[in-house]
Amino acid sequence: MEGKDYLDIYGNKITLQQQVYNDTCQDITITSSKISIRSLTIWTCVVWIIAYVIFIYTQHNAVLTAAILFSIIGLLLYLHLVKVDHESLLILGSLGIQRTSTYASGRENTVFIEMCRVQDIVINEGISMHRVNYYLCLLLKDPSDPQAGVSQVIPIFQSSQPRLDCLEEIYRSCQEILSSHRSKATN
Repeated sequence: MEGKDYLDIYGNKITLQQQVYNDTCQDITITSSKISIRSLTIWTCVVWIIAYVIFIYTQHNAVLTAAILFSIIGLLLYLHLVKVDHESLLILGSLGIQRTSTYASGRENTVFIEMCRVQDIVINEGISMHRVNYYLCLLLKDPSDPQAGVSQVIPIFQSSQPRLDCLEEIYRSCQEILSSHRSKATN
């Protein structure tokens, strides 16, 4: 697997890895930067200093115990529920698309979407006050009513938030597989 470095929308380094198995199967993985020991140390020190100041005024040991427990539980919740280590998109031209998010704690969240539901993959833009963010989306259709158009929009690589140059490379790879699937489906 070759890795290519990009930046996310906040300027942090992310790595794009593409593994091509054949012309209808590809695995795309974006790995985010690891948790910063510096920021972890700063937040822990801030919580403990606040707890120590409160302890000086109240003289209750429970304040220090609560600060330690709050720090440990907060870190564990952050690693298990928030910090995504890497996201992957496995495209199987004849079967479907599998989206996987792996959290820093090792927990994985996997969603599989059948190819008969996939209408297209697009780069969409979201406008928020003074910023335009680009993101990759799966456009899904209802297989029972194919004439209805798009029934659902699913954003991909939502946690790693790559910039447009990275999204364009992923988009081209996905479109190659989808176009070969469409041409085989029409024949």
